[in-house]
Amino acid sequence: MQHLLERIKAGTLWDFHGGIHPPENKHQSSLTPVVDAGLPPQLIIPVRQHAGPAGELLVRVGDRVKKGQPLTRHDKGRIVPVHASTSGTVTAIEQHTVAHPSGLDDLCIILTPDGEDAWGERNPQPDYWNLERGELLERIQQAGVAGLGGAVFPTHSKLDGRGQLTEILIVNGLECEPYITTDDRLMQEYADEIMDGIRVLKHLLKPKLTLIGVEDNKPAAIDALTRHATDPDVLVKSVPTKYPSGGAKQTIELLTGRQVPKGGRAVDMGIMVLNVATVFAIKRAIIDGEPLISRIVTLTGDAFKKPCNAWVRLGTPVRWLLQRFELQPEADQRVIMGGPMMGFTLPHAMVPVVKATNCLLSPTRAELPPPGPEQACIRCSACADACPANLLPQELYWYSRVKEYDKAEKLNLFDCIECGACAWVCPSEIPLVQYYKIAKDDIREVRAEHEKAERAKQRFEAKQARFERDKAAREARHAEAAAQRRQAMAAAGGDDPVAAALARLKAKQDAASAETPPDNAAMMAAREARKQEALARRAAKAVETAQPDDAGTAVVAEADPKKAAIAAALARAKAKKAAQAAGDEATTDSPTTPSEPVAEPAAEADPKKAAIAAALARAKAKKAAQAAGDGVTTDSPTAPSEPVTEPASEVDPKKAAIAAAIARAKAKKAAQTAGDEITSDSPAAPSEPVAEPATEVDPKKAAIAAAIARAKAKKAAQTTGDEVASDAPVSSSDAVSDTQAAPSEPVAEPAPEVDPKKAAITAAIARAKAKKLAADAAAHTPSPSTDKSH
Repeated sequence: MQHLLERIKAGTLWDFHGGIHPPENKHQSSLTPVVDAGLPPQLIIPVRQHAGPAGELLVRVGDRVKKGQPLTRHDKGRIVPVHASTSGTVTAIEQHTVAHPSGLDDLCIILTPDGEDAWGERNPQPDYWNLERGELLERIQQAGVAGLGGAVFPTHSKLDGRGQLTEILIVNGLECEPYITTDDRLMQEYADEIMDGIRVLKHLLKPKLTLIGVEDNKPAAIDALTRHATDPDVLVKSVPTKYPSGGAKQTIELLTGRQVPKGGRAVDMGIMVLNVATVFAIKRAIIDGEPLISRIVTLTGDAFKKPCNAWVRLGTPVRWLLQRFELQPEADQRVIMGGPMMGFTLPHAMVPVVKATNCLLSPTRAELPPPGPEQACIRCSACADACPANLLPQELYWYSRVKEYDKAEKLNLFDCIECGACAWVCPSEIPLVQYYKIAKDDIREVRAEHEKAERAKQRFEAKQARFERDKAAREARHAEAAAQRRQAMAAAGGDDPVAAALARLKAKQDAASAETPPDNAAMMAAREARKQEALARRAAKAVETAQPDDAGTAVVAEADPKKAAIAAALARAKAKKAAQAAGDEATTDSPTTPSEPVAEPAAEADPKKAAIAAALARAKAKKAAQAAGDGVTTDSPTAPSEPVTEPASEVDPKKAAIAAAIARAKAKKAAQTAGDEITSDSPAAPSEPVAEPATEVDPKKAAIAAAIARAKAKKAAQTTGDEVASDAPVSSSDAVSDTQAAPSEPVAEPAPEVDPKKAAITAAIARAKAKKLAADAAAHTPSPSTDKSH
């Protein structure tokens, strides 16, 4: 380093690769002094004007502020505040278009000046050498100082850290961009204050040598700086004019001959580079106690009537400046913020001036014609020859265009300083820098997403590790508690209750697993019964259709199975009351009643066994019907007119199995029983009614029999009306007279005995149709109390 310092002091200069010499066009604005732009009627102050996050708001709508008052809070890191450019009132805090190539909105503070331009509290420190390093850096941060050369990197962050290892301090006054003359006028008019700022930095960084670089096309600035640079370790270096010599890496190579390695920083080499306007802002912040609230802006281009440089307050709308300095616009007038090489066209004129604004260029079409249509690359290599970073622009263009960003990165895409020299010399007018910017943005976005995912992964892994640690600690505590419990139980001479409970539970589980598996025979039998039931329904329906009832008195009663259970419950509920009424109807010896109907016994079925009997009965419906007919005898030789009560009802095929099973099982016994129970009186007795010895009815079952009789009334009358032509009344609603020739003693034939387990189903069938048949039964069947015996 010492040898390098000696060579620099000896006047040695170096050069960098490439570079171009575009028209400078600096004389339009560099020949007139800097003027004050004035106070606009409204200021639009973005809360973020630097390379870093914005600070927290300190004001609200309606607050009155003073000039220089902080509007946002400064904090650790790269957060610097913004300040009120004048005194006035905060009228709004809203989104507004800001000075950025994207033309997007950002949060801005709208300040309406009060015209007083009154300063707030200031804290100047002329004896800065008495301040500690940390306090100096904090003052620089509080003043909102950021790099005014274009990068707007927070200056306090740049000076901190490895900045204290600085050996060479370079003040960059080269200002190579065409049209821009802000630094030139600043060095000409404020050279003494720039030197004061350099002395503050020397106290802060303690470099071995300070260099002020200025291009040789600024002789007035070189003279002014040379007059004020009286310190022996401060040198003013004049370098040849070449674009882009003002880039930090190019300036270092020009003045020191050293190149910043790929991915490295100049501060790692012991070199600190600061723009001359930034040094001036540091002087104002430390010695004068003034924050950064204004800067010099070049207003140039043939569209301006009087191009010049002006002190402009931050937040001033561009439209107001154009009017203030007499812009003479033409059709589709462009306004470029920055120079023609690295600037960007504003989306509209209501954009505020910010810390990075160094020039407002308004050229005419003749002065700066718009670029022509893009053509194919002819591989002339002019871009590679002009690149100051010694890259391969044509290769970067091809890979960026097809989005092969990995290959572009291998060619050092991020070493491109976006100076525009390659696009300037391109004969095909390809906007090379635009392709590079898009590629960089895409790569940064992918990296950000990857870093976000990696952070999420790390958080998840840390969470899982914490869960595992907690689980292990919990298990250890449980194990320790169990050991202590066992020790305590052993000392007391007893068993561990937890272990005993676990042992009992395990024994119970073992016993349950050792049990014999359940027998599924009943389920299989039920499944087979359902199959036979389906077959029986088909067979019964076929028999019912093919063979009509011979006696003509069988009553078919169908019941709705959905209502059977309800009717059965109602019948059982009224059993006790119905028993008394049924007992009155069952008495037989009455002189005033010629023919007394006999109640048919019915037995209550066990509901748990009804389904099995139904399946058996339906399977043999046809044979059961025949057996039931043989079991009931109705003709008597001594009684030509014997009323016969036929209680057997023809059942719906779905229910026929009940009667069939009963009839087959008891056919023989039914015939004998019927013969014994049917008695006839002598012919001399004039039609004395003989009561059939009805089977004794349980009071709890009587209601079912009564319901059966009523249900059969209508259909029994219709089916027997044509076959029976007797004038004598029947003994009951269920009896049909067989002859009218002579008065006879009516004898009621008892119905075949019904199995008590099956009776409920027959009752359900009868009740289902009772309501429908009741009206017609009353019309066709005479009441037992009015019948007379012949």
